[in-house]
Amino acid sequence: MAVPSRQVSTLIVLGSGGHTAEMLTLAAHLDKQHYSPRCYVVAATDRMGEAKANAAEACGRGVAEGQACVCKIPRSREVGQSYVSSVWTTLVALCAAFSVVFSQRPELVLVNGPGTCVPICLAALVYRLVLWRRCLLVYVESIARVDTLSLSGKILYRIADCTFVQWPQLQRKYPRTLCVGRLY
Repeated sequence: MAVPSRQVSTLIVLGSGGHTAEMLTLAAHLDKQHYSPRCYVVAATDRMGEAKANAAEACGRGVAEGQACVCKIPRSREVGQSYVSSVWTTLVALCAAFSVVFSQRPELVLVNGPGTCVPICLAALVYRLVLWRRCLLVYVESIARVDTLSLSGKILYRIADCTFVQWPQLQRKYPRTLCVGRLY
């Protein structure tokens, strides 16, 4: 990403497992002096996301104290949870997402597909529309998605300001995306 001329408040949503690994690899390439402060959002039931975010921040040289934090929100849907019961849990997650977005006031929201990112993006969209604040939504589809967008990708396809994919055949199928090749 291009380096801005001023600091940009950044919200980075981590999933679990591969989503976290991919996002932290991507976030490691951000200039931490400019993309600051940073807030990592993890699911409340994610046992390792917070530790991984803190470890990634600890690796950064010259990072000022207090320039990064971790916020937890409930998952919209747990693995194996029925779609009917996920309506309620999604509403709970959305309320928590509003709290995070409105308190952190991000100018950039960087997501890559875990279900936790959808409520955050919806809250950021409302934040942008209601308060007339600049808030760029960037969705990066996982390298594992070769032929179709993930469910989160399909939901955010028309909402995100920019959707990056890593396979040309995926970009051909979804023309509003930008194929950037392999990122990880």
